[in-house]
This record gives sequence, structure tokens and C-alpha cells, in this order.
Amino acid sequence: NKPEWYLTQVLIWIGNHSKFLDDKIQPILDKAGSSVNAGLEFSRALVMLILEKLAADIPCLLYDDALFCHLVDEVLLFERELYSVHGYLSSFPSCMHILSEESCFQRWLTVEKKFALQKMDSMLSSEAAWVSQYKDISDVDEMKVPDCAETFMTLLFVITDRYKNLPTASRKLQFLGLQKELVDDFRIRLTQVMKEETRASLGFRYCAILNAVNYIATVLADWADNV
Repeated sequence: NKPEWYLTQVLIWIGNHSKFLDDKIQPILDKAGSSVNAGLEFSRALVMLILEKLAADIPCLLYDDALFCHLVDEVLLFERELYSVHGYLSSFPSCMHILSEESCFQRWLTVEKKFALQKMDSMLSSEAAWVSQYKDISDVDEMKVPDCAETFMTLLFVITDRYKNLPTASRKLQFLGLQKELVDDFRIRLTQVMKEETRASLGFRYCAILNAVNYIATVLADWADNV
């Protein structure tokens, strides 16, 4: 239930050994004419230990939503730091390969959808659902975006950020399929609320729904360039 313990420990080891490997070991390899990068090889070996640990742990966590989600969150944070801070190579083995394995991946998709739908329930039932966060700042709020629409697009963006480093396009497309389902679900929810407001088509909530649709369409068009 605490994968961050060993994930953080590995990052500490990589950080603590980097100067020694660069100053003492790399010159020996360079002198011998080797193309090996000592720091990266050290990181790769430690990541292989993590992959073994994950392969053993994940089957025990698959059907505990809270523990499984926590594991995925911690793995994604670990991967982000491994690449951004320690220069790990995308061609090396990574935790995303473990998360891409069929049983684990399907579970990840399932819980991602479950928590996204729960988030949509809470955002639409909120008292502030149809009010803009920036209603008092006119130069920021040209589109009069209601809070639920902004929160929904943030949800889609976060999902993209979570799956963007998956190693295969086919897995990314499955996540894209989930996002398309969520967009359609949100459309249906907006339609249901709109039907309740048809008698007051110039009313506050009806206008907020139109602003939400306009905003979502605009953002999706902006995202069209993102392969």
C-alpha cells in the first residue's frame, strides 16, 4: 500500500550516485572506448528491479480500486521525475510497459472511467456548476464559461497527461476512446439539463449551457493539432 517508498528510494539512489558515476566511472569507460553511459546504465538496472516488484505486486492490487489507483498515480509521478530530472531514455524499459500489459491496462481503463464519471456527477451537482469562476473579471471571462465545463475539460486534459507516455499508439487510442465516451456522456447530461430549461430559453442556466458547449467545442478544436 506504499509503493512510493521503493519508488522514491530508487530516485534517491539515482540522485546520490550520479556525481560518483559521472566523475569516477564514466572516465574509465570513456578511456576504454566504451559507448556506455554509466549513469543511465545504473538507472536502467534499478528500474528493472522496480519492474520485477510491480509485476509481483499488481496482481494483488487489481481488484482494490483505492490501492490500484494509488499505485498508478505513484508510478506516473516516478516516471515523470525519472525522465525530466534524471534524463532516462524512452528506449529503455519503463514502468509504462508493465501498466500496458493486458490485465493491468484494462483495469486501469476501468477505474479511470469510474472515477471520471464520479467527478462528472459531483461537478454537475455542485451549486457553482453553472457559474463562471471569473464572473467578476470581465477581461478574463469573455466566453462566460460555467464552472462545470471548465472542470470537465481539465478532467480530459489530466487523463491525456496520464496516458501520453504509454509506449504504444494502440493503448493511447484506447484511452482516447474513453475520452470520447466521456464527451458524449457530458453532452447527454447537458441535453437533459437543457430540456428542463426550455421554458426559459433566455434564462441564466440555458445561456450557461450554450456557453459550455461553445467553450468545449473551441477547446477541442484547439486540441486537434495534438497528435
